[in-house]
Amino acid sequence: MSHNLNIVLVEPKIHVNTGSIGRLCLATGSALHLIEPLGFEINDAKVKRAGLDYWKHVQVVVHKNLRTFFESIPKEAPKVFFSTKAEASYFDHQFQTGSYLFFGSETEGFSKELRNRGIQPLVRIPLYDDRVRSLNLANAVSIVVYEALRQLGP
Repeated sequence: MSHNLNIVLVEPKIHVNTGSIGRLCLATGSALHLIEPLGFEINDAKVKRAGLDYWKHVQVVVHKNLRTFFESIPKEAPKVFFSTKAEASYFDHQFQTGSYLFFGSETEGFSKELRNRGIQPLVRIPLYDDRVRSLNLANAVSIVVYEALRQLGP
């Protein structure tokens, strides 16, 4: 059963992460939204290799910028933004079917344009050692997607 989750990568930079997240999307019935500019070519063989032979089956939508992305989705669609700077934990977030799960770029997080929109709710994946600044993007997306699926049920 699909819960129509939407993974939104805002200006991703690393092709291997995007390829791995694409495979995750296929495995979970989630859509992948990529907000340009990207740090790689979407047709790059490295992206496809990271997603192996699954990439051709992934529901991928590339958006020219944040404005066109937000214009393409319902205003009332549930949105969740993930950041290491958030106070609230994803453990306390109640996920909804059809949610758009936003992740910033590996190097810069969310763009100034997106932060200026007053993004809410802003949540984090707890880290239990102060020496770790953040998790790998593909790992973070995986953790969140499977928690959303656990909450939403089979």
